[in-house]
Amino acid sequence: MVCLGNICRSPTAHGVLEKLIQDKGLSEAIEVDSAGTSTYHIGDHPDPRSIAAAQRRGYSLEKQVARQVNPNDFQEFDYVLAMDADNLQHLVSAAPGGSKAKVQLLLDYASGETESVPDPYLGGGLQGFETVLDLVEGACQRLLEQLLQELPTAVREQ
Repeated sequence: MVCLGNICRSPTAHGVLEKLIQDKGLSEAIEVDSAGTSTYHIGDHPDPRSIAAAQRRGYSLEKQVARQVNPNDFQEFDYVLAMDADNLQHLVSAAPGGSKAKVQLLLDYASGETESVPDPYLGGGLQGFETVLDLVEGACQRLLEQLLQELPTAVREQ
């Protein structure tokens, strides 16, 4: 999961997907992480408003620490999911040769018309953090359905 600063949108998506995976008992089979395209907040925890919004819905973000996306991410992860078109463009530019196909928008897995998870810092106020959750919850649920189809049957049935 990748956004600009790795302190609101991508940590939220990370926390949501991680909880969904944990609830299915697949934490050992599926790894989730998040990063930012910038260096603005490296080492910081998610925004307290993101943490509070996530907690109200049963997700935990407190242990996450912001980091910048790096070339190893394109090798380690099967999916590199951007929160918006700017992040997508940055990731496609940074992706080594054969890994560009891994880069997608998270909301490619959503059923709505919105392509980007809006940055809550750009006028959303406290409701902006709830909007982020509204969007990523559905997308993460559909992403998990996709991941489950890709897992070997023996892993899915554990």
